[in-house]
Amino acid sequence: MASIAEAMEIIRRGADEMLLEETLVKKLERGKPLRIKAGFDPTAPDLHLGHTVLINKLRQFQDLGHEVMFLIGDFTAMIGDPTGKSATRPPLTRDDVLENAKTYEHQVFKILDAEKTTVFFNSSWMGQMNASDMIQLAAKHTVARMLERDDFSKRYKGGQSISIHEFLYPLVQGYDSVAMKADVELGGTDQKFNLLVGRQLQEAYGQEPQVALTMPILEGVDGVQKMSKSLNNYVGIADKPDDMFGRIMSISDDLMWRYFELLSFKPMSDVNALQKQVEEGLNPRDAKVRLAMELVERFHSTADAEKANENFVARFRKGAMPDDMPELALDAGADGLAIANLLKDAGLVSSTSEAMRMIKQGAVKINGERVDDKGLVCEQGGTNIYQVGKRRFARVTLN
Repeated sequence: MASIAEAMEIIRRGADEMLLEETLVKKLERGKPLRIKAGFDPTAPDLHLGHTVLINKLRQFQDLGHEVMFLIGDFTAMIGDPTGKSATRPPLTRDDVLENAKTYEHQVFKILDAEKTTVFFNSSWMGQMNASDMIQLAAKHTVARMLERDDFSKRYKGGQSISIHEFLYPLVQGYDSVAMKADVELGGTDQKFNLLVGRQLQEAYGQEPQVALTMPILEGVDGVQKMSKSLNNYVGIADKPDDMFGRIMSISDDLMWRYFELLSFKPMSDVNALQKQVEEGLNPRDAKVRLAMELVERFHSTADAEKANENFVARFRKGAMPDDMPELALDAGADGLAIANLLKDAGLVSSTSEAMRMIKQGAVKINGERVDDKGLVCEQGGTNIYQVGKRRFARVTLN
């Protein structure tokens, strides 16, 4: 059993903010397992590594002997989380929510111990509320407090509409903590307001307020924007082993250490020792292989991780090109097409700024030859193979 000091070191790992740390210490000092809550709205069928930042922290609490409560927000998903939105988001249908929720339980148990995890659906208590109950819940909070939220405040000041049902989202998320009697709730940094509503509602209902622990939003493989399927910078936990391995190997050397901190289960002492080895001359690529191997093994198997590594070596380190790369034609026009625009239009980068950065890093090649000129203009005629990083290829014809 870890001491309180050792437990706090594990809990602090990668965390952005803890409100309030002294409260958590007091809860731990009681020597009883804590009820640890994290909620996920099933708005899409598959999870990616960005989602696992919270799930990993749940596993750490689980390994410390605490009770993990994995909440599937089937009720809140139908409201639609307004966090960070500049306009009202259309709610999902009940059928959409239930279909997506089916895959969540299977995916999270690749990380969590199923025997030590309780899965909740917030429709089980919210669905029992009548109109009077909801009005009583709404009476526990004020419009002024709601408008303290950054996204609501900006929309209100900008004259953009805010639907009444959007105010209900943080109330329902907060009430989840009341219903589940949570001691600690985890959420991304963008969920801080909602987690604090949970504290306030627990007090209003005569409970001891939960500790709010926020975790950072993981950057995608581009190293710029948050991991997102819509930005195509994600690593899905249901991805095939080769795809998962290759995408992890495509991240920058600097981003690798953030991934180690937030995604690896290796002790930070081991990660720091590995970082020191890199500083002393170990090829960063070799350190990245260890990260890729660990993650593929977690979501697939040891054999899959070893095979993915072998395939990566054969395909990329030895200069082999994939047989199934995308083929497309682009319009270069009479003046040609700037390399940054070409890479973006070909889907090899998410933006021209990323293209410039990858060229600066020496990560862009045409037919195997490195591109050093950020101002390169590609002319009409011919077909060439464009490469970004270790695994992004496209065969492009310029018309």
